[in-house]
Amino acid sequence: MLICCAQKLCGTNYPVSIAFIVVNEFCERFSYYGMKAVLTLYFIHYLNWDKDLSTAVYHAFSSLCYFTPLLGALIADSWLGKFKTIIYLSIVYVIGHVVKSVGAIPDVGDSTLHIALSMVGLVLIAFGTGGIKPCVAAFGGDQFDEENTEERTKFFSIFYMSINAGSVLSTIVTPILRGDVKCFGGDCYALAFGVPAALMVIALVVFISGSGLYKKSPPEGNVLVRVCKCIGFAIQNRWRNSKKSPKKSHWLDWAEEKYPKRLIQEIKMVFRVLVLYIPLPMFWALFDQQGSRWTLQATRMNMDFGGGFILKPDQMQMLNALLILVFIPIFDMGIYPLIGLCRIKLTPLRKMAVGMILAAIAFCAATVVEINVIKTVVEPSPAKESLVQVYNLMDSDVTVQFPGHTVFSDPLKPNEDPSGYTSLPLTGESQLYTVTVIHNGAESQCELTFTERTAYSLFLHTAQSGDIVCKLVNDHITKSETGAAYLRFINTHTENINITVGTDEFYAAANYGISQNISVPRGEYNGVVCETNSNQYHIDLGLLDFGAFYTVILSKKSEGLTTIKMEDIQANNIHITWQIPQYVFLTAGEVMFSITGLEFSYSQAPASMKSVLQAGWLMTVAFGNVIVLIVAEGAGMEQWAEFLLFAGLLVAVSIIFSIMAYFYTYVDPDQLDKTFREDTDDEKVKSSDSKKKETVSLTDMPKQTKM
Repeated sequence: MLICCAQKLCGTNYPVSIAFIVVNEFCERFSYYGMKAVLTLYFIHYLNWDKDLSTAVYHAFSSLCYFTPLLGALIADSWLGKFKTIIYLSIVYVIGHVVKSVGAIPDVGDSTLHIALSMVGLVLIAFGTGGIKPCVAAFGGDQFDEENTEERTKFFSIFYMSINAGSVLSTIVTPILRGDVKCFGGDCYALAFGVPAALMVIALVVFISGSGLYKKSPPEGNVLVRVCKCIGFAIQNRWRNSKKSPKKSHWLDWAEEKYPKRLIQEIKMVFRVLVLYIPLPMFWALFDQQGSRWTLQATRMNMDFGGGFILKPDQMQMLNALLILVFIPIFDMGIYPLIGLCRIKLTPLRKMAVGMILAAIAFCAATVVEINVIKTVVEPSPAKESLVQVYNLMDSDVTVQFPGHTVFSDPLKPNEDPSGYTSLPLTGESQLYTVTVIHNGAESQCELTFTERTAYSLFLHTAQSGDIVCKLVNDHITKSETGAAYLRFINTHTENINITVGTDEFYAAANYGISQNISVPRGEYNGVVCETNSNQYHIDLGLLDFGAFYTVILSKKSEGLTTIKMEDIQANNIHITWQIPQYVFLTAGEVMFSITGLEFSYSQAPASMKSVLQAGWLMTVAFGNVIVLIVAEGAGMEQWAEFLLFAGLLVAVSIIFSIMAYFYTYVDPDQLDKTFREDTDDEKVKSSDSKKKETVSLTDMPKQTKM
């Protein structure tokens, strides 16, 4: 338990106030990452958006979260101060969470209202989380005395750990609240958003509780505004006087008429770093896809770890935060010193370039995984084509012939799993086919109409009269994003059957009636109850696996009801552990790129300009998400090709960045202080000498007499 001793944590030089700040940050990060973890699946399953729109909105929200820190910094430095800014924008943050949670309640209004509430909630959350982002860490640093620099450094490490701890815990908990807790007849998104809202309330209460212990610095004016005004004046002055006045060595020197030379020199230093920032958004374009494209990839993978433990697709994101906690000490105490022993000079910019390459490798790994994942996915047919598969429910082999095509050249064995969907070309939007079925040497013809972009199952069975019956059924082929299996029944019994599978009810009419195709949670289904008007039966369906589509044929035999389970579409057979390499490479890239980038930015910026570079750094994240938004909506590529495109773009960008870094000269901002201090001292000496000469000259002047 923490004990207060004269406003310090006993035995340390840490102010008690930082405990409130660290707890506040943990709760806020839990709130943010917990909500964001389930956001993509919420768009797809609750708002019924497609993958591309869901990805675009997800990254638009992420981008807004990194544009709004500029607004938060402006409010804090120019108007309210850090403390009040955190309080007021946290209230906006809480309201956003509440609105978002209400929008996730199905009983509240219609789908239009749900979308409106969701978007309003996300905008408020973006302003809340983005607005307090530049304030909380800086406010924590303000709590330390100048002589406690070591404690301040350790505080930022603790602060960073609290961020990752909140991220890890929330990405584990909120997907469980979403998937394992059922409310309103489905996944409980209202609870998954409600708990983060409650954590944000706790964060606000904890922060306010420490009010009497904080050092609260008054607003000192926003240096970013001053920088922008200086740049604007330089551009304006150059435009007005470029033809009249002699040329300047640098375009910013045109601001010397109004602004001090030191400020102009500091802005020049910042600009040199900001130019290096230009290629950086591409890294974030890849990094932030963990919560969108990579989560969607996970939904089509096998998530069973045995022993009853099944990972949820949106929980995989926790691996990044866990690996960060592991990799930071490994890189700092192991990898970097070993590289140094090999006499390889690993400068900050070289580290960042390597980090970009590692992120590109991560997307190459994601491409390999995606290529294997889609092998179990049935792609929809394009225009002027449809998909068809055939079930032979008769007692011997049949041959199916489509006029002009050899789509089914081999005989089909009875009650055998279909060989998969086959593409059937059409002459237009739809086409009537006269299909010939050959059974036991006898031919029968069926006239069937096929429509483009549609998948069909053709069931062949014998009627009581002995004739061959062709039954064409529209199929649903899109795999469940939650990993559920799809199931339907064909009832060859002479009585209607009601089947209960878990909590789902199926009805199959007598004499080859086909039930609805319904998704059921993945799992073992033994002792499934089947009821007819005259009897009750129990059947074992076995494992209904992730993402598989099953057709179960029910037949009445003397011993009871028998089943034949066919797998129409393969289960997700690529295990989710195959995503681990891409997370390892991406996190290693983050350690070398992100942490090093912040360190480099701070080391190359004058003390008064660090906040300007912080704003510039956050803007690279925002623009990175804009890149994903554009590609997701405009590229129209297959997912594996999109991953490869991003990897290729990042490699190209890393080469450009490496060339820029090669010509960059590292500077020491302290040298700037020394230079200007010497100039100031020289001016003082000159001023002093001038005053002495002036005194001598006045003494030597003759006295004036009255006229």
